[in-house]
Amino acid sequence: MRDHRIVFRADGHDIPVSRPDKPLWPEAGITKAEYVRRLAELSPWLLPHCRERFLTTIRYPEGASGGVSFYQKNCPEPAPSFVTTAVDGDIRYVVLDSLSALVWLANLGCLEFHVSCEKIGDPLPDRYILDVDPSREDEPRLMEAVALIGETLDSLGLKAVPKTSGATGVQIVLPVQRGPSFSDLRRFGKFLSEYLVARHPGLFTVARRKRDRGDKIYLDYLQFYPGKTLAAPYTPRARPGAPVSAPLTWEEVRRGVKPADFHLLNMAERLREKGDLLASAPPQDLTAILASLPSRV
Repeated sequence: MRDHRIVFRADGHDIPVSRPDKPLWPEAGITKAEYVRRLAELSPWLLPHCRERFLTTIRYPEGASGGVSFYQKNCPEPAPSFVTTAVDGDIRYVVLDSLSALVWLANLGCLEFHVSCEKIGDPLPDRYILDVDPSREDEPRLMEAVALIGETLDSLGLKAVPKTSGATGVQIVLPVQRGPSFSDLRRFGKFLSEYLVARHPGLFTVARRKRDRGDKIYLDYLQFYPGKTLAAPYTPRARPGAPVSAPLTWEEVRRGVKPADFHLLNMAERLREKGDLLASAPPQDLTAILASLPSRV
């Protein structure tokens, strides 16, 4: 039986999409062809958060519920000429900077896009991200916890943007003015996290080992560092319902929205209405706060 294909035209390139009728998220009715179309709709907002960073994808050859998946850091071979790459150590990463590259990866079964914390060739960070990771799959206190983090940052005169991971957690994205190092921001994250644990010991934890967390919400201030990755804003996730990593307003947090509320079938419409909440967030000055903290984590 001959492999059925369609052709998607992007950036002047014709990109074959094989098995377009393959179900990728069967429960949501999303086939590969629909996935490519929806991903293309998201590309004006997704791509700016992936450019200039090393890309790690998670590939699901048989779809999100297929049971087989693997991480891919090295650029798949053979790669078309329109795919940009960058070398770090012994790995040649894809740099996701075009719709054509995005469609090519989607056809390979890449359902998740995770980007490096660092920008390629830049030793200084442009943001800090606190990873808020529930110990339970369904955590009813999640948005309450996120709201408390926002209130704490606000008391420090800092404005951040909460973002669902697309899975069970939330990431607090704090754009920063150029100057602090990654280690400086780790010091800040440690201070913020330990303060929250002290104020709300029944809700938060900084315990690294899962067995020590109980049902508390883990504040992972160590995840944002060179060599580590986090889910890119607007990446889909290979979970039921095709959820998407979505920046939120603080009003939505206080209203108690759920990460599953934001998915491939409604994200483009949301972005057309609200725009990119991260792109409009002003960089914050951490100079005075960092000067008051211990010099080491």
